[in-house]
Amino acid sequence: MSLLVFSVPLLLVVAVMKALSHSPLSALCCQVYSGILKLSHRKVCVSSTHAFVFFNCTHGQAQSVLLTFDLYSTTHASSNIGPQKGAFLDEIVAREAPLRVLELGTHCGYASVRILRLLPPSGKLLTVELDPLTADRGEEIILVAGFKNQQFQVLTCSSAEAISSLRSHTGNDGLDLVLMDHDPELYLQDLLALQRGNLLSSSCVVLINRALTPGARDLLEHVTARPQSFSVGRQLHGLMEIRCHTGMSPKPQN
Repeated sequence: MSLLVFSVPLLLVVAVMKALSHSPLSALCCQVYSGILKLSHRKVCVSSTHAFVFFNCTHGQAQSVLLTFDLYSTTHASSNIGPQKGAFLDEIVAREAPLRVLELGTHCGYASVRILRLLPPSGKLLTVELDPLTADRGEEIILVAGFKNQQFQVLTCSSAEAISSLRSHTGNDGLDLVLMDHDPELYLQDLLALQRGNLLSSSCVVLINRALTPGARDLLEHVTARPQSFSVGRQLHGLMEIRCHTGMSPKPQN
């Protein structure tokens, strides 16, 4: 149904583009049309991925959900980080044993499931997705994988809105791990907002996906110019590890 509804505005845009093909507005129409095509393609991918995983995985088994995601990505384009980056993510989560994790960019829930299955019993994931349809599909897949609502929360809003309200979700606890897998051009401003809000723990690890794309350049220039505040660690296929040294002071030991 969603595909049929979305096809109507596409047809309207095409008609308008033809009518204005020789006017100064033609370039603007092309940009609008391109944006709509990208959005429609994303929604189709989300719905297709969700349907495949939902109907082919074993419900209640996180590993089956991940394997079904990986099977889908062998024959279809996918926005998931995939098994190679996923194994890298697993290693970091297991090493850090984070109690508070923030994921910017839920997509279909693949990385969320990978993270949740390795969190300590008291750990919690906050995952942020701007698109409501994608957020709903991602949350359903996380539940299908066997996780409970008290273990995670999906925030349907922009990254900036989520960061501004994080204190209401984390209390006085800082984030131990942040995965940035949304718009790379937002990486730097979101990192700075997290720091300004004193939302990072004393040795928080920030993972950025698509670190080698032009959009992530500002963040990389920022962190590499401040070795006293950040340590750039390993990188695998554009998934890069950055450790922050300017977070909250460690809690006193009892």
